[in-house]
Amino acid sequence: VQLVESGGGLVQPGGSLRLSCVASGFNFNIYVMRWFRQAPGKERELVAEISNSGGRANYADFVKGRFTISRDNAKTTVYLQMNSLKPEDTAVYYCHVNVNRNYWGQGTQVTVSS
Repeated sequence: VQLVESGGGLVQPGGSLRLSCVASGFNFNIYVMRWFRQAPGKERELVAEISNSGGRANYADFVKGRFTISRDNAKTTVYLQMNSLKPEDTAVYYCHVNVNRNYWGQGTQVTVSS
């Protein structure tokens, strides 16, 4: 299993970023995919998850209405569209899948600052 995130960077408050996670090594179409984040000095927390078909998504309260998770099963890729970013969204964002055990990508840094 391999998960490779990209799309992070430095953005001003109120701005947008789109994260991507390309997955390989497992049958992507049948697994729930998740995005987590970890800010300095804090525990890793769930941001959003999406069902295997993409038909259902769940979000943490702190991103509802601002972030959108989606997936393209043909490209084995999951996305996180982040709008109206706030300084408190600054964190390393990780892609996750549980295929008999937890797998994580290397993470992509998102920094929201003016």
